[in-house]
Amino acid sequence: MHIHINGNLGYVGPVLVSELRNTIPEVKLSGFDTAFFAPCLLGSDSYPERMLDIQYFGDLRQSQPISLYQEANAVIQLAAISNDPMGKEFEQVTHHINTDAVYESAVLAKKSGVTHFVFASSCSVYGEGGDFAKSESATLNPLTAYAQSKINAEEHLRALADDNFIVTCLRFATACGWSPRFRLDLVLNDFVASAILNGRINILSDGSPWRPLIHVKDMARAMLWAAKRNKEQGGEFLIVNTGSNEWNYQVRDLAFAVRDVIANVDISINHSAPPDKRSYRVDFTSFNKLAPGFVPRQNLISTISELTSQFRLLNFSYFDIYHSPYIRLKVLNDLRKSGKLDEQLYWISEFNVSN
Repeated sequence: MHIHINGNLGYVGPVLVSELRNTIPEVKLSGFDTAFFAPCLLGSDSYPERMLDIQYFGDLRQSQPISLYQEANAVIQLAAISNDPMGKEFEQVTHHINTDAVYESAVLAKKSGVTHFVFASSCSVYGEGGDFAKSESATLNPLTAYAQSKINAEEHLRALADDNFIVTCLRFATACGWSPRFRLDLVLNDFVASAILNGRINILSDGSPWRPLIHVKDMARAMLWAAKRNKEQGGEFLIVNTGSNEWNYQVRDLAFAVRDVIANVDISINHSAPPDKRSYRVDFTSFNKLAPGFVPRQNLISTISELTSQFRLLNFSYFDIYHSPYIRLKVLNDLRKSGKLDEQLYWISEFNVSN
């Protein structure tokens, strides 16, 4: 079996590659990435991509060689402008990468004989969620360019699915947990780092918004399932919420859980903040029924403990975490300011991805 991953040099990619290699040792693995975030390693003395058979570098918005997907059985599409702040600052780029390039990748994959296409979508498509947990048939209410780009990509992919090209759109909950290529611009990771470094968690909202979470290891397991699933498990085109019903939390509850694990943590809640409309609970029943052997295994307390242990082991010392290299928007802006990326986030020729 050959699995190709677009966007493997990010937060999820190293964990996914490890899961695939450990679960299917004989699998051929290839990756393709712009390498924007390749240096953002934490606690790793070697590149996780050593477990790949081959690593390609390039930009999916530019010409994709059809040879990229030849002999691959499945393509997993991780490549994206990956959160709301980046989507707000680079709205046009977000559309081109998160929607157009996804479609172009899928078209080429299908032409190349790939049988499974796995798209990392997002529960953020539900936006302002209301009082009830959202199933896949719920009305979508995207509030950001990032969320809208995921919806658009799903619809483009729907048109490509058939008996020979099984498409799975995994609407993931918010990611969390440890990865060698770490991110601090994720709510639980942020809270744990702040608690350890500063003894304080600052909640910018009133703490009431709902967020479903999923550990990055469980994301990897879900993508493995999707890369191999039969058409009988959801049809030739499937959109499925991917996470656990036990992982729907209000933001303030996440902070309190962190305090329960890490002693002497102050929590500041901005009760006068305007309401954060990005609030949604999500129903993950369908995924649990379709993939009972791949349901999330991690839980909130073990994840907080894992993050705490890693930070302390590494003597993590970025007290101003929002200006650390583990904030994705900061990385992109630093690359632009240094003249390595242009305004549309293309590498400038003299600073190509091999530098």
